[in-house]
Amino acid sequence: MAKPKRRYVCTECGSVTTRWQGQCADCSQWNTLVEDAPATAFSARHDLSSGGRPIAFEPLDIPSEPLLRRATGLTEFDRALGGGLVPGSAILMGGEPGIGKSTLLLQAAAQVARGGASAVYISGEEATAQVRLRAARLGLADAPLQLAAATSVRDILTTLGNAPAPALLVIDSIQTMHSDTIEGAPGTVSQVRASAFELIRYAKENGVALVLVGHVTKDGTIAGPRVLEHMVDVVMSFEGERSHQYRILRALKNRFGAVDEIGVFAMEGQGLAEVANPSMLFLSGREEPIAGSAIFPALEGTRPVLVEVQALIVRLQSGATPRRAVVGWDGGRLAMLLAVLEARCGLSFSSAEVYLNVAGGYRLTDPAADLAVAAALVSALADRPLPLRAIWFGEVSLSGEIRPVAHAGLRLREASKLGFDLGHGPDDGAPKMGEMRYSGLSSLPKLVDRVMAST
Repeated sequence: MAKPKRRYVCTECGSVTTRWQGQCADCSQWNTLVEDAPATAFSARHDLSSGGRPIAFEPLDIPSEPLLRRATGLTEFDRALGGGLVPGSAILMGGEPGIGKSTLLLQAAAQVARGGASAVYISGEEATAQVRLRAARLGLADAPLQLAAATSVRDILTTLGNAPAPALLVIDSIQTMHSDTIEGAPGTVSQVRASAFELIRYAKENGVALVLVGHVTKDGTIAGPRVLEHMVDVVMSFEGERSHQYRILRALKNRFGAVDEIGVFAMEGQGLAEVANPSMLFLSGREEPIAGSAIFPALEGTRPVLVEVQALIVRLQSGATPRRAVVGWDGGRLAMLLAVLEARCGLSFSSAEVYLNVAGGYRLTDPAADLAVAAALVSALADRPLPLRAIWFGEVSLSGEIRPVAHAGLRLREASKLGFDLGHGPDDGAPKMGEMRYSGLSSLPKLVDRVMAST
């Protein structure tokens, strides 16, 4: 009997090679080749153009009943999903180990079960006794949740097929599932792909909302084949620093709702608590202005969140190379902004160390944060505090111009609710929001003048 040939599949682009190498020859990514089960050899006699079952086509305008979403009982979870669980949808949730994925899904499944619907929670990583212990700590021991510990996809689907289909099915996690139709250990590319395909097919055929928990790699991406993210309807990321209290549930892909919508939770002794006003988590609550601190109204989906940007400038006495340290923002973006401040405003940062931090462990990706970062840097350099109840937002171009950003009115409205009375942003004629005063800035030199004039 001939020895089967080994093959290796790239988890990023899906290319196949017969030998392992450090870099994929097609997508140039490093350490993405993993061993896969050997492919079945098909000859030219296997013609797929006949012998199949005819497919019935339907017109596009055929009347159909709208899909009704099912609320989970967790408002922030429903917000991130776009309004609740869609029957027959497949949801993939990833996150760092220990961030609270299992806790969140156990709470959601228990709330669905308490609401009168059937919910099934299958753990491939913990025994049922361990899950019960966590449920008791969270105060969910009385929830009529169906619990099981299994890793065989055949056993799971056989059991589910002999009972009425549940409204919610949670698989924790997909990397522990095993299909006996595919060779290989659980967690390999072929096993993850085959197990997810069978579970998703069951969910689509029976109208079950399926949630798959996915492990993440050291760079934060979901482990396994990239095709897994294409197979599901919703991809969610549960983010946050374990040293901080807050957690953010972010929708990265959503076929049934808005992308980049977030839900905010706080880790407490009784589990994950919903945060109705997330801005209060990222503001210091101080009563006196401090140099180098600026408030930025970030926009996450349709929700504005006010965060504090902190800057520190340290002048060096020797000829040592100054450091540039950034936490919560893009380091390349900071280097560009420092270059624009030096070239367009005449400020010198070359002989000073620059430290930038986004308070509360928040991570900023909004380009509108440029103006807030610039204001914090200028304030720290001049040692002049910014106005205490003021916000800053706007994108900075390489020419030093402050460009308009989306949803300026929404950002101002959220700041006004929290007691802020002055907004600084692009000079595009933004309307006043109640008691909020708006001051437009056209360029970075105008920002420097405004900071130097502040008391």
